[in-house]
Amino acid sequence: MSVYHHHRYALLFYTLLVTLGIAPLLAALGFSTNTLQILLAFSLLAAVLNVQGQRWRMLLILVAAVAVGLYAAPTLALGRGLARWAVLLVVAVAVIATASAVRFAMTAKDVYAEHVYAALSAYLLAGFSFGVLHWSIESNWPGSFSEGGGVSTHFSLSTAIYFSFVTLATLGYGDVAPKTEVARGIVIFEAVGGQLYVAAMIARLVGARLQTVGDPPGR
Repeated sequence: MSVYHHHRYALLFYTLLVTLGIAPLLAALGFSTNTLQILLAFSLLAAVLNVQGQRWRMLLILVAAVAVGLYAAPTLALGRGLARWAVLLVVAVAVIATASAVRFAMTAKDVYAEHVYAALSAYLLAGFSFGVLHWSIESNWPGSFSEGGGVSTHFSLSTAIYFSFVTLATLGYGDVAPKTEVARGIVIFEAVGGQLYVAAMIARLVGARLQTVGDPPGR
């Protein structure tokens, strides 16, 4: 347990990185969206386990379990309304886990590898969270996104995650584009927030590291 505690954000980062790399491979091999959703649920669990505070951690695990259960239940039994709320709950849990990782990285007095892994994990979590949100928007309001200049006929989860990271990094390939005001608003928020996060986090970590190196021995 002590080994996990000292390397928990490193494990989270590599879990998210593997999930990110597997997503397009699963789509190319013809796997169903459910397979990718299972991987994302596992990544979410790994993120929640890193949240500081045992009570908060247990509450988030419970909320995430309920949300995944509601989403996995047959639509005819619960209705699409609960499925939508389930996705929003999953995104909310992911946002809280992201905030916990950011807090761990930003409040560090001495910067070590775990703080860097926490900052990187928060970035990847944000990309996955926005990807799920984009996918949910298109699923509930078809036509919110277009692919290749035309209306999207099958905006898959892997495509949504791809588009999310393209937006987060402000690459702007143009192969996928938001069409509605809601979709555009969220895309703008993701792009601007991603750039501000990178700038603020680099400044914080580099500044803390320089301060640590500059401190005289025995201080």
